[in-house]
Amino acid sequence: MPLIPASRVLVASRNFANDATFEIKKCDLHRLEEGPPVTTVLTREDGLKYYRMMQTVRRMELKADQLYKQKIIRGFCHLCDGQEACCVGLEAGINPTDHLITAYRAHGFTFTRGLPVRAILAELTGRRGGCAKGKGGSMHMYAKNFYGGNGIVGAQVPLGAGIALACKYNGKDEVCLTLYGDGAANQGQIFEAYNMAALWKLPCIFICENNRYGMGTSVERAAASTDYYKRGDFIPGLRVDGMDILCVREATKFAAAYCRSGKGPILMELQTYRYHGHSMSDPGVSYRTREEIQEVRSKSDPIMLLKDRMVNSNLASVEELKEIDVEVRKEIEDAAQFATADPEPPLEELGYHIYSSDPPFEVRGANQWIKFKSVS
Repeated sequence: MPLIPASRVLVASRNFANDATFEIKKCDLHRLEEGPPVTTVLTREDGLKYYRMMQTVRRMELKADQLYKQKIIRGFCHLCDGQEACCVGLEAGINPTDHLITAYRAHGFTFTRGLPVRAILAELTGRRGGCAKGKGGSMHMYAKNFYGGNGIVGAQVPLGAGIALACKYNGKDEVCLTLYGDGAANQGQIFEAYNMAALWKLPCIFICENNRYGMGTSVERAAASTDYYKRGDFIPGLRVDGMDILCVREATKFAAAYCRSGKGPILMELQTYRYHGHSMSDPGVSYRTREEIQEVRSKSDPIMLLKDRMVNSNLASVEELKEIDVEVRKEIEDAAQFATADPEPPLEELGYHIYSSDPPFEVRGANQWIKFKSVS
């Protein structure tokens, strides 16, 4: 008979609550009579799922940091640790058949949209087992109903409006979550997308992930108005506590229901914070103090907030959550092993996957004598 860890026996013998009701922060509203509820029910099952997902994203990003410093990951790399309540909370508020497009801080969303950690880390290391076959890297990962990872600041927003147009055109009861950061919020193309989405009543949720700094510039220095949720003017908006997964989940459900009812687009501003610098080349402490980062970590950490709620409401025990931490660390270690041992794609595959279902054709290389075959 296999030995069962003592902690497992302890957890099994304890009577946990099946669910608990929590008060959540009221959202600030723009052009809305009422907003998301101020109380919500969290089931034990959902709580454990959210905790595992957020912890996985956190550990995956910390592993990416380590691999980058070892020069195993190269090039651009933007980490989202600190912002886990955003990607996990948004996913908890929509259906798998809904759509999502974001900027280049995309690792967390790639995971929550359903890709395994090993496919993400292998993409970061440029290996064949990566989710884009090692050709996309940090900024260009894709999954079903997930359109990346986009490197041009703000350029994904008109694309998101286009995906929402496709949802409406095809008559499907689906919405598109279109994400951008506070640094992209002053882009002209975003306002053009707002206008078209409002005119055509597109089922698009425009979401500004406001982590307080666009690269090294604070929101106060970059924007004449930092009320990003009001920026749609004629589009209703809500400002959400982006560090509280339950707040994000309820706001997302509210926004999705608004769009599905045919009322057109809606704006969400998620007030969040990134622990790392803008990218791996940014130490992140030249424009903000270490004390500021530490204060957010100690008072508003999204994983800590969920953990405290679950333990205090008898939805889980500290031992059970620690066990999840151990399992997550092992999963990340195994994924990192795969991402460093998997072979790189061969040079002859450079032209592959340009189209999804076309007959093979030739692609010109760096000069006219170099030809690559393209296979779908």
